[in-house]
Amino acid sequence: MRRLNVYIEIQGKQNYVGVIVGESSEDARFTYGKEYSTNPMCHPISIHLPFREEAFSIEETRNFFEGLLPEGFTRRCVAGWVHADEGDYLTLLALLGKECLGAIQIIEEGEDVPDAGYQRLKMEQVQQLAKEGASEAAELVTKAHLSLTGASGKVGLYYDSDNKTWYLPIGAAPSTHIVKQSHVRLDAIVTNEQLCLQAAKNLGIEVPDSFVVNVGKGRDEDILFATKRYDRILSDNTERVDGFVVPYRLHQEDFSQAMGIAAIHKYERNHSGYMKQMFEILRQHSSDPIMDQLKLWDICVFNYLIGNTDNHIKNVSLLYGADMLSIRLAPAYDIVSTVIYNGSTTDMAFSVGREYDIFKINRECFRQEAVNVGLGERIAMQHYDRMADRIEIALDNACAMLMNQGFEQAEDIKKRILQARRGINYQ
Repeated sequence: MRRLNVYIEIQGKQNYVGVIVGESSEDARFTYGKEYSTNPMCHPISIHLPFREEAFSIEETRNFFEGLLPEGFTRRCVAGWVHADEGDYLTLLALLGKECLGAIQIIEEGEDVPDAGYQRLKMEQVQQLAKEGASEAAELVTKAHLSLTGASGKVGLYYDSDNKTWYLPIGAAPSTHIVKQSHVRLDAIVTNEQLCLQAAKNLGIEVPDSFVVNVGKGRDEDILFATKRYDRILSDNTERVDGFVVPYRLHQEDFSQAMGIAAIHKYERNHSGYMKQMFEILRQHSSDPIMDQLKLWDICVFNYLIGNTDNHIKNVSLLYGADMLSIRLAPAYDIVSTVIYNGSTTDMAFSVGREYDIFKINRECFRQEAVNVGLGERIAMQHYDRMADRIEIALDNACAMLMNQGFEQAEDIKKRILQARRGINYQ
């Protein structure tokens, strides 16, 4: 019988939450520890896992905890290196759960956790990460015992901004940035994401700080995308490891976890109402439900305006306060224009006005959806019209910034987005 102990960091201190028990992933069940669940200062680790004495079902346990793991190629690589089945989330969680998104840590009973530390990456290693992409990221993920969700190759690193050097977290040491390589099948994806995020910022959407790392001549194989983690807080009051300030962890969960939906079902099918469910969660659980509903609406509109059909429910998250007593919508992330690539789907990840095809969705669909999700129609459409009117200026300004930094691909990406937009009916 395997026992995986679950911990959560609250204001810099580790707290025992409960345990996952099972022979394998097929029968594993999570149970809260009594001391944690009865403490009035503690909060459930997921909206879909409220406090209760009995163990959660196999499905409920899997849906939340498997949601902490990487997907796709990275997961297959990690599973292959440790001779595990990629469907065996329990084994992968035991291996990678020391540094997850948010504040959760998973430690298998009886396991010795390596001392926390930071290992400096040589420039050659950073260049290799850019060149080799997902395979190199998967190797670093395995070595560092950390877990970052998503299908693209990414790794959590510590960035020393004063010296512009990167470090690999060891043991339970937290990272400060998520670093992603350029996608081998999608050209200029790094420039695409930075352009879209900066355009979103220009429209007033909250996004994490991000920058493009150029380790060569600015070609796809020479660049990485670095995002400052919004679920990490640096403070001079925190401890130091290897001379570096250790960031506090903030808890987060994506909407797939909060809705109790398996990651494999992150794309809506059969008009099951993902968007309405997301707004209902904010109404019931956000510390500022009115503001967060408008923020979510803006993100949904922006994804449509720039042609992002990969806007699934794992790409939107909730961020908990340092004391776990407040919940807010997290900053927008993983936003790219997907329709500029040949062969990409034209179906949005969830329906708008009961329509999936981005080229059939229009302003009327958003008006209908505003009513459906319970937003005030007038203010929702004011937000829609404002962003639709300003999107091209926002893209122009974001492009100019990237061009000034030497990333000339930005102009081509902007033109491709604008060209694809001509096929979308915004009126």
